[in-house]
Amino acid sequence: MSRKRVIVGMSGGVDSAVTAYLLQAAGYDVIGVTLKTWVGLNGKESRCCEISDAQAVCDQLCIPYYVQNCLTAFHAQVICPFVQEYLSGRTPNPCILCNRSVKWTALLEAADAMHADYIATGHYASVIHLPNGRLTVQKGQYSRKDQSYMLCRLTQEQLLRTVMPLGKLTKAEVREIAKAAGITVAEKADSQEICFVPDGNYADFIEEHAQQPLPQDGFFSDETGALLGRHHGIYRYTVGQRRGLGIAAGKPVYVTKIDAESNQIILGDAVALLSREIVCDDLCFMGIPELQPGVPLEADVKIRYHHTAQSAVCSLQNDGRLRIRFREPVRAAAPGQSAVVYDSAGRILCSGIIRL
Repeated sequence: MSRKRVIVGMSGGVDSAVTAYLLQAAGYDVIGVTLKTWVGLNGKESRCCEISDAQAVCDQLCIPYYVQNCLTAFHAQVICPFVQEYLSGRTPNPCILCNRSVKWTALLEAADAMHADYIATGHYASVIHLPNGRLTVQKGQYSRKDQSYMLCRLTQEQLLRTVMPLGKLTKAEVREIAKAAGITVAEKADSQEICFVPDGNYADFIEEHAQQPLPQDGFFSDETGALLGRHHGIYRYTVGQRRGLGIAAGKPVYVTKIDAESNQIILGDAVALLSREIVCDDLCFMGIPELQPGVPLEADVKIRYHHTAQSAVCSLQNDGRLRIRFREPVRAAAPGQSAVVYDSAGRILCSGIIRL
């Protein structure tokens, strides 16, 4: 019987390197593929596609290696929506868009072209088969590195051919495996920022890539409508932000709402950031096929990547949107971010984009 073939998405980091190593050790016919998604104006590669390091790892493992050009797809599917969301006063999560629309799409295309059975990535999460026949993503057992949130929009077809070997490992264990195997990137630092904005300066990036006039300066106001000062474009701010406001209010104030229509940014105290209820649209069902309108679903919900999932009751409205009511208020629920719904075992049931 021939060995199962797997395409491993190679970023150049230690996680994808160990993924390839573990699958090779398990008997798979492994091929490494780097998706070239982004090159900065200075010619520097994104941290998701550092070709020289990825090539070096594949050479060490004696596996074939290829680079697939995804620059056009990444610009259309990730960069343009990212810029447009900020210009509209929302806070997007580009990694979630990229995973479904660019990375998984391109890796599966490569798998088909190379007659591979599976694709694999170095995410700290696992693909799980549920008793109801559905596939879902389960949280990584190492909670500090769990990346299931970023995978919340993968389809059943994508999950069917996905392998994620790191779901039960810690980062320290992954590095130890890499060291023991002599892998060159064993000590390579993790990337902390969005791959195409390595310096974290979103405003400059948006100004460089906007294809429409930028929003002009406007006013900060409080909940009563009283003006507190001038802001310098709504795309420079996000809900929950405190620093960089340039407002002397005599007490800590935060961005609580961005009103793109009036070009105003509402400021308030910490209490004003709390929400007991949010509404989501653009729903993606994963562990469950759908929800019946009005039928409550008790679950745990994350409203951003670095958020501890909170107990909530979810219900589908007649207009197709998902209403989520938390048992305890959550802080800084930002429109544009994803709300990811988990069951008690940490398996994704569904997700949606926060609107209200």
